[in-house]
Amino acid sequence: MSIPSHAAVSTQLNAIFVSLELSRSTWLVTSLSPGRGERISRHQVKGSDVPALLERFAQLQAKARERTGEQYPLVVIQEAGLDGFWIHRCLVREGIESHVVDAASIAASRRSRRAKTDKLDGEALVRTLLAYKRGEPRVCAMVTVPSAEDEDRRRVCRERRSLVVERIRHINRVKGLLFAQGVGDYEPLRTNRRARLEELVTGDGRPLPCHVKREIERELDRLELVMRQIKEVERERDAMLEAATDEAAEPASAHLLQLRGIGPEFAGVLHAEAFFRSFSNRRQVACYAGLAPSPWQSGSMDREQGVSKAGNKRLRVTMIQVAWLWLRHQPESELTRWYAERVQANGGRVRRVMIVALARKLLIALWQFSSAGVVPKGALLKAA
Repeated sequence: MSIPSHAAVSTQLNAIFVSLELSRSTWLVTSLSPGRGERISRHQVKGSDVPALLERFAQLQAKARERTGEQYPLVVIQEAGLDGFWIHRCLVREGIESHVVDAASIAASRRSRRAKTDKLDGEALVRTLLAYKRGEPRVCAMVTVPSAEDEDRRRVCRERRSLVVERIRHINRVKGLLFAQGVGDYEPLRTNRRARLEELVTGDGRPLPCHVKREIERELDRLELVMRQIKEVERERDAMLEAATDEAAEPASAHLLQLRGIGPEFAGVLHAEAFFRSFSNRRQVACYAGLAPSPWQSGSMDREQGVSKAGNKRLRVTMIQVAWLWLRHQPESELTRWYAERVQANGGRVRRVMIVALARKLLIALWQFSSAGVVPKGALLKAA
C-alpha cells in the first residue's frame, strides 16, 4: 500500500494581498503575489508618502503581470491606530480594496516571550487577510470606517468630554491649594469666585500668602477659559442637533431628545458614537459597546467574567450614566421595574452590577427607538 504524498499549500490567488505596518518614519509594505509561491516580499516607503506607496503598488502589479500574464487587483489591510482613516480613504479613492482591522481581534501566540517585530506583524496581517477573504468565520473584526462627515461630527462630544475633565482638574487644583492653607469652603465655579478669593484668610487667621494667591488666580484664568470653551462647544452641539431635526436627514438624535432623562449631551454622544452606524440585531449593538457577556467554559468549569469591555469605551461610560438617570426620570418604565425587582430580591447588594445589565438593555431599547420609533415600554416622552 503506497503512502499518499502531502499536497502543498495552495497559493493560487486571484489578487495581490498587501499589509501595511505604519509608523511615523517608515511604512512597511508586506505582500503576497500570484506566481511567487509562498514567498512574501517586503518593501519600505517613507511615512505619509502616498505617491511612493501607490508607485510600489504599481510595481507589484507589473511584476505579477510579467510572471503570470494577467492583471491582478490589490487587497490592502492595515490596523486601526493613530493614523485614523485618511490612508484608507486615499486607497479607496484610487479604486483599491482596503480594510481596517481591529488589532486586538487578531489571534496571537500566548507564549510568555512572544517575538514581535514589524516583519512578523506584517506577515500575520497578510495571513489574516487571506483567511478573511476566504470567508473563514471569526478570523478578525474589521472596522466599519465612518464617513468623513460622521467622523468630524463626533469631535464635538469628544472635545466637550476632554474639556470637562480639564475643568475638574483645575477645580481640584484650586481646592487643594486652599485646603493646604486651612480653607475648605471655597467653590471655584461660583460667579463671585474672584471677590471671594480676596476675602479668604488662612486657618490660622493670616491673609493668603501672595504667591499662593497669584497661583490660584492664574489657575482661575485657565478655569474660566475652559468654561468659555465648554459653552462654545455646547452651542455647536445644540446647533448640530437642531440642524438634524430641521432637515430630518439624521433623525436618531432628534428622536432621543423626545425621551425624559435624555438631554442634548447624551443624545449627541449616542448618535455620534453609535447610532450613526447600521446594526443587524441587538447582539451587535451590545457587542459594539462592550456590554456583551464573556463566559469562561472549560470542562466542568463554567463561570461568567462579566462584560467584555471590548467595544466603544465612550459609549459604555455614557450608557452607565444614562442608566442611573433613567431610574430617576423614568420610574414607571418596564426597565426600571425590572431593575428594582432584581435589586430588591438580592437585598440591594448588587446595584452596581445590575446597573450594567440595565445599561445593556437600555442601549438596545434606545437603538430600537431611534431606528424604528419603538418607544420603550412604560417610558414617558417630553411635553411638546
